Amino acid sequence: MVARGEEASPFESSQMLAAFLASTPLLSDSWQQCSIANSTAPERFVIDRIGDVAYVAFSGVPAIPVSNWDSSFTQIHAGDGDNPLSSLGRLVHAGFFHMFLSIYNNSAEFSQILATVSSNKAVVFTGHSIGGTIASLATLYLLSSFPSLSSTVSLLCITFGSPLLGNEALSRAILKERWGGRFCHVVSKHDIVPRLLFAPLDSVSMQLNQLLEFWHSLMRFPQRSGKPITQLSYEDVDEFRLFVSDHLAAAEAAAEIEQEEGSSCRSLYTPFGSYLFCSEEGAICIDNSTAIVQMLHLLFMTSSVRSSIEEHLMYGNFITKISQQFLKRRGFTQGLCSSGYDVGMSLALQALGMGSLDPTAQKVQKCLMKARHMGRRPNLNSANLAISLSKITPYRAQVEWYKAYHDDHMGYYDAFKLRSSKRDSTVNMCRLNLGNFWDEVIGMLQKKQLPHDFHKRAKWVNAAHFYRLLVEPLEIADYYRSGQHRTQGHYIMHGRETRFKLFDSWWQEKERTVGNDGKGGGSSNKVKRSRFAGLTQDPCFWARLEEAREWAVEARSERDAGKLVSLWENMNKFESYANELVERKEVSKDVLAKDSSYVLWIEDWRELKSELELRILPALRKTSGPCMRI
Repeated sequence: MVARGEEASPFESSQMLAAFLASTPLLSDSWQQCSIANSTAPERFVIDRIGDVAYVAFSGVPAIPVSNWDSSFTQIHAGDGDNPLSSLGRLVHAGFFHMFLSIYNNSAEFSQILATVSSNKAVVFTGHSIGGTIASLATLYLLSSFPSLSSTVSLLCITFGSPLLGNEALSRAILKERWGGRFCHVVSKHDIVPRLLFAPLDSVSMQLNQLLEFWHSLMRFPQRSGKPITQLSYEDVDEFRLFVSDHLAAAEAAAEIEQEEGSSCRSLYTPFGSYLFCSEEGAICIDNSTAIVQMLHLLFMTSSVRSSIEEHLMYGNFITKISQQFLKRRGFTQGLCSSGYDVGMSLALQALGMGSLDPTAQKVQKCLMKARHMGRRPNLNSANLAISLSKITPYRAQVEWYKAYHDDHMGYYDAFKLRSSKRDSTVNMCRLNLGNFWDEVIGMLQKKQLPHDFHKRAKWVNAAHFYRLLVEPLEIADYYRSGQHRTQGHYIMHGRETRFKLFDSWWQEKERTVGNDGKGGGSSNKVKRSRFAGLTQDPCFWARLEEAREWAVEARSERDAGKLVSLWENMNKFESYANELVERKEVSKDVLAKDSSYVLWIEDWRELKSELELRILPALRKTSGPCMRI
């Protein structure tokens, strides 16, 4: 079904995902399985195989108390071992989450799902209405609990008329993990259900309960269609529709302000993945969450009382039309896919069943153009940064030359700490310029001006890692040269710049990912080097050495036996740590230069150790017993 590779998903844009789905039977087969699941209540899901694809379809009929349909969240706590989604550490809808938990905690049921995933190479999780939220949660569980899944199973989640599920933090986490291409939410342009959770539903629980009964009845028994919408009056349903529409308009306005200001204050429900907005004329596909919220509102403005309620049950009609229109090469567009603006916009409006004279057409056009622009802008920014990265190469080369110049004498760390020549001033300027560049990168990330998966792109992870290994020793040298450790504390805990901590986490995540894919990674999988590293693999080595040097000074003047024991143990630990790095050749040769501060510390420590043995041996024996080895 889906080509597998290093990426979490092969679909890097909604255009690719939409074209793929429209040209295959996946949409129609998924809807067929959803219809079967809905009609087989009280069964909570059905499993079937069509061709090479296995389907797990969750029923949209299981009842959830109306009181749980409000805007309440449940916290998914990171590190909570009893929580199947603990690794996400985000907020999701409480009622839907507990419905998923009831399946997850049923070992017999969930074993069927896991067996299906493990025994098939292509699996689709799908669901209609509430079933769509359960399908999404099941997909998230598998992706978060089995990181290597993408290399063994092609997993896709397709929902129909699904309510929203989680907050912006969840949406952002899915993007950062590159899981967005795993989710396609098919939404009718008038269906009220995907819009419900923008409104506080506790105040309209009676109307909602009546509508849920109507939907569930026809989902289980579709032959009853043609009966009145509900027992509610036309006025009651219209009031309910307008109530949701008003809150949807407020959500759209808030999303637009957030987009313009670059803020991140949204706390309620936020879409994730791609949204395939469909009508009887075709479909458009959007993956920008702000544009999705705007489109949910703009299209709902054209709804009627009947269409807003009945379209929740009409996805079979829409799916058929989508496939037919795609085969005819018309009526299906991904945002704006045509080379001509006017032609592309005309196709987009046609796919939504709208004419250019429709009252909302102009707003829809503006929304689509914004979505297109916002989709391109982060990648353009990333491309421009790549150009800037090439322009700072001379600064990096200057630091590399400086290091090579001092490798055999005292090493570039100690030389920069002393700063006794013009070369030191030159390399200091290079250090500052490189830091400014990377601070700019971090600033753009914080303002959401770069792709969400920027921190996973090999080019940037590797460049940031090399910068950290090369330049952080100079930062440490500057910190201790200026005496900041005396006023602020030692570097690692109190002086380390955010950029180095961030880049460290990028590299560690890459190492974990490589290890999970079975290609190595992690300390247990490291191969011993045959020669010394070009750069010391722990850039904080020199900061740890500075602490060890300070311990040695303290030990010479310390008279308290207990404190001497503590200093002794600390220096022994550092010696073991440094010996391991040297033995594995994970240090650069400048560490072992004849006048480097590390070599001088080793000599000093050997002398000090002999002296301290005589002073603290009785205390050590008293603490550790007569078998204590020194």
